[in-house]
Amino acid sequence: MATRQSIEDLLQQCEDAIRNAHEQYQDHTRQEHDNETEFTEAMQQIETAYNDLAKMALSANGQQREQLHRMRLQLQQVQNNLILHEH
Repeated sequence: MATRQSIEDLLQQCEDAIRNAHEQYQDHTRQEHDNETEFTEAMQQIETAYNDLAKMALSANGQQREQLHRMRLQLQQVQNNLILHEH
C-alpha cells in the first residue's frame, strides 16, 4: 500500500508540474516560440507526473486512488491546453 507521505509527495510533484506548465504557457504566449525548450520540458514534466500517478494508483487504497484520479484529471486538462496552444 502507498504511504500517506508518498501520496503527498507525488501530489506536490504534480502541483509543481502544473504550476511550471502554467508559467511556460504564459511565457510561450508572450514570447511566441522563443522558449521552445522550456515549453517542451514543461510538457514532459506533466507527462512524467501523469505516469507516476498511474503507477502509484496501483498500490493505493480507495481514498488515495480517488485523490490520484482527481489530480490526473487536472494534469490531463493542463496537458490538453498546452497541446492546443502549441499548434
